[in-house]
Amino acid sequence: MLSAFSSALRTPDLRKKLLFTVAIVAIYRLGATLPSPGVSYANVKACLALTEASGNGVLNLLNLFSGGALLQLSVFALGIMPYITASIILQLLTVVIPRLEQLRKEGQSGQAKITQYTRYLTLGLAVLQASAFVALARTGQLFGNVCDQDNPAYQIIPESTGLPMWLTLMVLVMTMTAGTGVVMWLGELITDRGVGNGMSVLIFTSIAARLPGEGWTIKTSSGTGKFLLVIGLVLVIIALVVFIEQAQRRIPVQYAKRMIGRRMYGGTSTYIPLKVNQAGVVPVIFGSSLLYLPQLYLQFFDQNNLKGYQIWIQNNLADPTSPIYIGLYFLLIIFFTYFYVSITFNPTEVAENMKKYGGFVPGIRPGKPTADYLDFILSRITLPGALYLALISVLPNFFFIWLNQQQYQNFPFGGTAVLIMVGVGLETVKQIESQLMQRNYEGFLR
Repeated sequence: MLSAFSSALRTPDLRKKLLFTVAIVAIYRLGATLPSPGVSYANVKACLALTEASGNGVLNLLNLFSGGALLQLSVFALGIMPYITASIILQLLTVVIPRLEQLRKEGQSGQAKITQYTRYLTLGLAVLQASAFVALARTGQLFGNVCDQDNPAYQIIPESTGLPMWLTLMVLVMTMTAGTGVVMWLGELITDRGVGNGMSVLIFTSIAARLPGEGWTIKTSSGTGKFLLVIGLVLVIIALVVFIEQAQRRIPVQYAKRMIGRRMYGGTSTYIPLKVNQAGVVPVIFGSSLLYLPQLYLQFFDQNNLKGYQIWIQNNLADPTSPIYIGLYFLLIIFFTYFYVSITFNPTEVAENMKKYGGFVPGIRPGKPTADYLDFILSRITLPGALYLALISVLPNFFFIWLNQQQYQNFPFGGTAVLIMVGVGLETVKQIESQLMQRNYEGFLR
């Protein structure tokens, strides 16, 4: 990995791409720390201190993906999450809406149209999310009701700004929505002119920005011994994630020879790579989002006057150390893994494409038998992939129990954070190595 980066820095055009990517990342981090108009940054810091002390953090997954910008209501507070949500929604709708399915099959022009729809949906979701977060901040619920909004020292959006409150809130929503548009543009710039997938690189940056602060919190509150042990466990987890992410089942495919005009085509052998983790990190995001709904539901009630069923929800569905919470999270990830794989990989379509171009799996008849064979293999390798995702994702919950501190609900050393960081790192290094190979390929003659 380090040799790939050192070789890339010695190559002029790759060096320009790397420096361009670093410059865009620096702009992104600047916007993530820039306060939005109408927000009192001093009061935000005071509320953050109370939230960490009480452990009543909510929206922690989104705050992790934004690099801590969400709870600060900065210009880039929403981060890249609206774009991810829009991409997932359109990917799911492609299976349901025939028009989107037709666009996907049209190639580059159809993909450009789908990308345009994704941008529009991203801005729409950004308006909704910004309005929701501003409303939560206005009432103090963004920080788990630990900040008394009647106290001027804890008012996130003070009324003494010289403008009507409705105008202040509107400007704040427009600023955060515009910030999402800029983040989307920055990600596309990295994809076009930089190195790696832009959106993935920005998520990687956001999560990496949280690591030093969270590590220092563990060291100061739990001691050096536990901190070093956590680092050791993290290295083991990273090694396991790298091993599973690289694992794949290669199904051999043979193409028959065909005469087209006066030329002979085909007669080659290749394979279909089916990854063990075919679904990526999407099932984890789905499961986490569903389990945050009970927490958000409780925020609308007085925490000191909860009813019986609300207390049960608080103790079992809103507490990450609860056995019911951990078990439900585990099962949700397994369910969403199978669900997402079933809609993103269509064995029947793959088998038909192979049959159209004269391809076949040795020993398997083309057409429906090939589709059944691919479905059988996919169902077999999806199970270990789902168990792997579920185990990695619930690891932070056991860290909560072991460290005995609720303030680690943003724990970035396991689960979703490690999956995303390792996945993005591997893909970026692969892209750098492929570009280096194109420039240094020697061929048969030297």
